[in-house]
Amino acid sequence: MTKPASLETVMMPVNRANGLPNAHYIDPVIFAEERQSVLFANWAGVGFGKDIPEAGDAKPVDFLGVPLLLLRDQEGAVHVYQNTCRHRGMILVDAPRNIRGTLRCPYHSWCYSLQGQLRAAPHVGGVGQNTHPDIRMEDLGLVRFRAHVWQDVIFVNIDGRAAPFEEAHGALIARWREFAKPLFHGGADSSFQLEVRTNWKLAVENYCESYHLPWVHPGLNSYSRLEDHYNIEQPGAFSGQGTLVYRQLQGAGGEIFPDFEELSAQWDTGGEYVAVYPNVLLGVQRDHTFAIVLEPRDCETTVEHIALYYARPGAETPALEPLRQQNAQLWKTVFEEDIFVVEGMQKGRHGPMFDGGRFSPVMDGPTHGFHHWVATQIEAGRRA
Repeated sequence: MTKPASLETVMMPVNRANGLPNAHYIDPVIFAEERQSVLFANWAGVGFGKDIPEAGDAKPVDFLGVPLLLLRDQEGAVHVYQNTCRHRGMILVDAPRNIRGTLRCPYHSWCYSLQGQLRAAPHVGGVGQNTHPDIRMEDLGLVRFRAHVWQDVIFVNIDGRAAPFEEAHGALIARWREFAKPLFHGGADSSFQLEVRTNWKLAVENYCESYHLPWVHPGLNSYSRLEDHYNIEQPGAFSGQGTLVYRQLQGAGGEIFPDFEELSAQWDTGGEYVAVYPNVLLGVQRDHTFAIVLEPRDCETTVEHIALYYARPGAETPALEPLRQQNAQLWKTVFEEDIFVVEGMQKGRHGPMFDGGRFSPVMDGPTHGFHHWVATQIEAGRRA
């Protein structure tokens, strides 16, 4: 196997650094390394709370080959389990559904509570014998992964060794403390996904920066110009951009979305858009937010799962449904405009003489911060 390239130049200051080498975008071996050292070792996004809104709701998710089960219990808590029975490893849930009572394995009917405890193992001690002295029910609950829900994104730490979520992302939680309020998903039209032929990291890198706005998003740039944006950089946790001229969408009759309550004047015309390392992209504005969970399918394919949220539930504002649909379409158009860029960069990574590229010391700080963080995670994994 080829020895991995040194990442020393990636971790240099932005004015001297190169980007990550090509192999980190096109090599399945490096992709497998990043799977463990970057995505499994940190708080990665795997879904949304809105997909399991009621007690007993369960949704299976494949996260880089690991079968997960997102499940909401009777008290409303969200759990992430390994979606395999402790008996013979059978997949427990193969499609989204609501579980009433207990979670039953379809193979031999071992049953689990929504909190993951093994509750029944029929005939485990022989016909008609549902216990056996060597089968300790208390030791055979579902494998549970550490999970945390924030901004309706379900984060999970697969290897179990990351710092607590509130510690790892405390700076962003504090920065956006004014948005620590109930979020209401906009409904069916407010969720969509885009399958993109690119490495997941290029989607993060593109989202981080506003440098590309004049050429890639001319409609957006017509009122939110490059000079109206600023960089957001928190080494080791997140990076992105903000705008000083967020403009609320208005309907034909002048209707607008209700604002989140008790926001400071900063948000009258401000909006912020950050990448929460490793794979979650978030945006906040006075009247709605959005979240994007990047699902890496392989080293050259990514699915972007996108959801929009509002300050009031749709049932309370039915007259705003056309405006919600219009807003979703506007954001979809913006995100689709980026596809040719991230797919073009992916193709470019097959150029053998490309050295990772150089960064603008002024414009590319957020992207460099992400490269630097990825490199530090990989180096830490190699040392371990």
